[in-house]
Amino acid sequence: MDDPAKILIVEDDPIIRTVLEMSLHGAGFRHFESVGRGDDAVRQAASSRPDLVLLDLMLPGLDGLSVARRLRENPDLADTRIIMVTAKTEEHDIVRGLEAGADDYIPKPFSREILLARVRAVLRRSGNERHAAAAGLTLDPDSRSITVNGENLRLSPTEFTILELLVRNRGRVLTRARIIDAIAGEEKAITERNVDVQLVGLRRKLGDWGAKIETIRGVGYRIAP
Repeated sequence: MDDPAKILIVEDDPIIRTVLEMSLHGAGFRHFESVGRGDDAVRQAASSRPDLVLLDLMLPGLDGLSVARRLRENPDLADTRIIMVTAKTEEHDIVRGLEAGADDYIPKPFSREILLARVRAVLRRSGNERHAAAAGLTLDPDSRSITVNGENLRLSPTEFTILELLVRNRGRVLTRARIIDAIAGEEKAITERNVDVQLVGLRRKLGDWGAKIETIRGVGYRIAP
C-alpha cells in the first residue's frame, strides 16, 4: 500500500540520493522528490509543502543548518518534519542541528532499516500522536491563560513562555540554549541551571500532565510525542 506522505530529499551526492530514493520507494513511499542544493531545497519546500525533509548538512548553495532555519521561519511549513542525514556526527553538530529545528538525526553511513524506522516514527508525530501530545491542555497566548483537564492553572510569565514554546514544538527536542533565548527578555542572567529549575516548578504545577515533558540528557527538553 502506498504511503501518502510527501517527502523532500536534499542531498548533493547522487549515489546517496539514489539510495534514499530506492529505500523510500521500496517501503511504499511514492510521493517524493529530490534536490541537490540548499537554496533549491528552500524554494521546493515552499512550493510543495512536504510532510518530511531528509536533509544533508554539507550542501552547495545553502548549508543544511541554514536550510533548516529557513524552513522553520516559514509559517506554511510549521508542520513539516526535518531529519538530518549527515556524516557530521560530533555531539556539537547534533546539538546545532536540533537548535536549527531538526526533529531527528541519522548518521551516515546508515542502514535502510534504521532510516525507514526513523522516517515512519517522525511522520507519526505529525499525525495523531502529535495531536495527542497536547491532549487535555489549552494555551491562550492572548490572555496568557492555561487550562489542564478543565482546571485553570496559574503560571509565572517565564513558566508560561517555556510551556508555550514546548507545546508549539511538541515532539521536537528544544535545547536549553533555545529556551534561554525565548525567556531572556523576562529574566536577567539566565543560565542552563535556571532553565532546569523552571522545568521542575513547571512540572509540579502541571501535575500528571507534567510527565509529558521529557528531559533529553545533555541536550534539553521536549513534550513527548
